[in-house]
Amino acid sequence: MELSATPLLDLVYEDGDFLVVNKPSDLVCHPTKQGPFSSLVGRLRLYLGPQSEPHFINRLDRETSGLVVVAKSRIQAVRLRRIWETRSVRKEYIAIVHGHVSADEGLIEAPLGNDENSRVVIKDCVRSDGAKAQTEFRVEKRFARDAACFTLMRVFPHTGRKHQIRIHLSHYGHSIVGDKIYGGDEDLYLALVEDRLTDIQRKTLILPNHALHAAGLEFPWGDANLTFNARPASWFSEFCPE
Repeated sequence: MELSATPLLDLVYEDGDFLVVNKPSDLVCHPTKQGPFSSLVGRLRLYLGPQSEPHFINRLDRETSGLVVVAKSRIQAVRLRRIWETRSVRKEYIAIVHGHVSADEGLIEAPLGNDENSRVVIKDCVRSDGAKAQTEFRVEKRFARDAACFTLMRVFPHTGRKHQIRIHLSHYGHSIVGDKIYGGDEDLYLALVEDRLTDIQRKTLILPNHALHAAGLEFPWGDANLTFNARPASWFSEFCPE
């Protein structure tokens, strides 16, 4: 990835305390061995300067795009994390899932924990002894492409468990398009990390990354209630008909 050909950051907001960026899909938050431009924290340090100390308040999976809040100092990070811990943050995602979701809206309640039967170490699942998790959803659009059915949804997680939205939607019977772990064949994820993903497997996935985007954030800060929004990448938007 050439620095000159790709924007350093899609900056949504910045002040003296923190900034909000629209993270692209296929970008990890934490440092890699491929140089500073290959991770969000590396790009933040390039943007803020060599003496900067960015602190993530929220994180997104590599393939999940959207809003990430970053404090500029440890003091502001503590303030922002306290807000996140009180669950006074409203989070809004958009997702494209397989199939036509029958209900116009609903609430998925299913506890989550480690999937002990999976070959994928990071995979979780719905299990009775897991941590409480709630995901609210609303259908935006049902559509079809190439004789296959899909649904565009707005999703509002009430809790913040690992992979919560992806697991809940898959458990509900409508996995996210392009999801390599929870889409029904976890070998797609193993093939990706082992660099053996075939053209046939890529065609099965339909999209280059899973279609989940953190589109909105709202939280109290000082005397105000701040709201931030970000649009998904063109490959996401163009998959849904107008």
